[in-house]
Amino acid sequence: MENALRACCKGIKIGKILIHGEGKSGRQLIYEKLPSDIASRHVFLLDPILASGNSAVKAISVLLSRGVAECNIIFLNLISAPQGLREVCDNFSRVKIVTSEIDMSLNKNLHVIPGMGEFGDRYFGTVSPTTDNAPSENKFTKEKL
Repeated sequence: MENALRACCKGIKIGKILIHGEGKSGRQLIYEKLPSDIASRHVFLLDPILASGNSAVKAISVLLSRGVAECNIIFLNLISAPQGLREVCDNFSRVKIVTSEIDMSLNKNLHVIPGMGEFGDRYFGTVSPTTDNAPSENKFTKEKL
């Protein structure tokens, strides 16, 4: 997603936030390098998959702690689960979210279903076959969101 952004927005300042996920709610900030003037900017927060929303909530919290106004954050992703959208919206009502697809739900491993599998594996060509793509019992539709 970063390469596409750089291609269309020449000279844009890019920051990085790395969050490591543990289980259902444990999110730890591993790395952060943001422009020094980020508080005065509009920010695109890029994450290909919005699953539970916990990592997004952590990343948005980091941006807010650096002085970025909530209304200046635009969260861009490719695929979202209803649970993740709800989590972000419940915590940050003024953040704008742009997604290309809202999938059905999350499975027991908190992966979006039907989803696309592990985005990083696909992007870097390290995809391994998965057998856990069956929908969970917790089903949501776009209309219920």
